[in-house]
Amino acid sequence: MKVLVAEDDILSSKVMEEYLDKWGYESTIIHDGKKAWEIFKNNVENIRTHQSNCFRIAILDWEMPGMDGIELCKKMRQISKEKNNIFVYIILLTGKDRQEEIIKGLTAGADDYITKPFDNMELRVRLKNAERIILTQDKERERASTDNLTQLWSRNKLLDFLSEEMEREGRYGEIIGLLMIDIDNFKKINDTHGHLVGDQVLKKVAIRLKNSMRRYDKIGRYGGDEFIAVFPRCGNKQIKSVAERLRESICSKKINTEKGSLNITVSVGASCSENFPSISCEELVKASDDALMDAKKQGRNKSVALIKEKTA
Repeated sequence: MKVLVAEDDILSSKVMEEYLDKWGYESTIIHDGKKAWEIFKNNVENIRTHQSNCFRIAILDWEMPGMDGIELCKKMRQISKEKNNIFVYIILLTGKDRQEEIIKGLTAGADDYITKPFDNMELRVRLKNAERIILTQDKERERASTDNLTQLWSRNKLLDFLSEEMEREGRYGEIIGLLMIDIDNFKKINDTHGHLVGDQVLKKVAIRLKNSMRRYDKIGRYGGDEFIAVFPRCGNKQIKSVAERLRESICSKKINTEKGSLNITVSVGASCSENFPSISCEELVKASDDALMDAKKQGRNKSVALIKEKTA
């Protein structure tokens, strides 16, 4: 696990670096609060997506040039809140051992503290405690981000992905394709074969959809028997072919259930941001939903793309 250490004392930081290396941590040592803040901001996206090259523990000295540990801690907590509660465990390193000073540090957002000069075994125990809490936080966040039945992304998490891609589009001019996918006559499946069979169908449709997508595409359960998928860098022509390919991946062969093999089809609605200047997430979702409704009206088991210029 990676650790960010912001400590202006050269000797103290060197000793800490040696211990961290000995215990199997990969540390980044910074001697200035402002530089530590810049590194943290540059790593926010990696922390949010849990990439392997990000740090999850920060050890901050109370007194530093540029920005002290208290201010740095507050700013880190603020940006964490703004970025959907990314979690970094913060240990405040301080020579202050008065109760009111310790309370001030914890109130600023620190998870723990250790006084200088630090005891190496005490530091190791606190780091192990940090790892345990981080693991618990990650598991809780994963449960909240995943649909229990299909193991796809949850609706809210998928919409977060869409929002991030739309923000990226605004910065770099990239385009986004969006699909809404609905299982045809799903109520009839439940009424005829029971909800357990309906659940089996949902899970197997989810698997087929996921297996038909690129690694960096995202798909989630939007609700009931409806799915939503986000395709970065996917233009008008591509999103049409993707929609048809995903439809065929479902209906090309029967789905096995405990009540026998069933013919399952889906209707797919597609839209793309390419011809929609400054379109919002809500408008892009609505465009795909409108296309899905058209597919249903045309008799189901169809893919329809709604590609048109946004009116002023």
